[in-house]
Amino acid sequence: MLKFILVVAVGYGLLVVIVYFMQGRMLYLSDVPGRTLTMTPTDVGIAYQDVSIDTTDGVALHGWFIAGRSSQALLFFHGNAGNISHRLDSIRQFHGLGLSVLIIDYRGYGQSEGRTTERGVYRDADAAWRYLIEARGFAASDIVIFGRSMGASVASQLAAQQRPLALIVESSFTSVPDIAQDLYPWLPARWLSRLKHATRDHVRDVHCPVLVIHSRDDEIIPFRHGEAIHAAANEPRKLLVIRGTHNDAFLQDERDYIRGLRTFLTGLTAPALPR
Repeated sequence: MLKFILVVAVGYGLLVVIVYFMQGRMLYLSDVPGRTLTMTPTDVGIAYQDVSIDTTDGVALHGWFIAGRSSQALLFFHGNAGNISHRLDSIRQFHGLGLSVLIIDYRGYGQSEGRTTERGVYRDADAAWRYLIEARGFAASDIVIFGRSMGASVASQLAAQQRPLALIVESSFTSVPDIAQDLYPWLPARWLSRLKHATRDHVRDVHCPVLVIHSRDDEIIPFRHGEAIHAAANEPRKLLVIRGTHNDAFLQDERDYIRGLRTFLTGLTAPALPR
């Protein structure tokens, strides 16, 4: 019996060490389903431009810019898997709302250079923000920052540093330590977490309108994470509740999703003039 307990203890200890050192690979899933771009906006009937954006630490990022009908732009930060070519449905939705869209792949994703780190993706976000202002001529007050899942932590961190028109947080966890403890209750996940991506903490420092979107049916990130983020945000804030799974709720409940987005965006300012 003592030998069995010792074997179990050693095995558990090895697992803890592996999780500690491998957590970056567990979160940043750039190879799932892959880094190859499978489609472009042209495939859904939308004109776009390839863009290359240099970060302050010399990493070249790849992205797409899609011109819209209004004077407002949406800066899009996607989740922890795949690349920008897997976000065409979202591009179609936001473009349909009249917004210009800039979507980038983080370092280590898609056609972007570099290795993915938490500090690095925050630098990527800052570079994309500067690109919209310096290269595309948008005012900060005309930029809506959007992030889905892990991308919501990137979006909220950027919004806390800048003064955008608004922030949209969709299907986000409160932080990596929190969601890790939910997913791995048999591990000391909070103690092990070197990554933070603390969306709830970031939104406390955001001083623009905030829309939090979350599905009650989310099977990966429980709805209470969205509720906690909404509670932490400053006024004016709004919670849009939708139905559907973590990866597809914005499509499964598309009518209510689009209606909620349009209501929120319309309430931000007077109707934007065409560019």
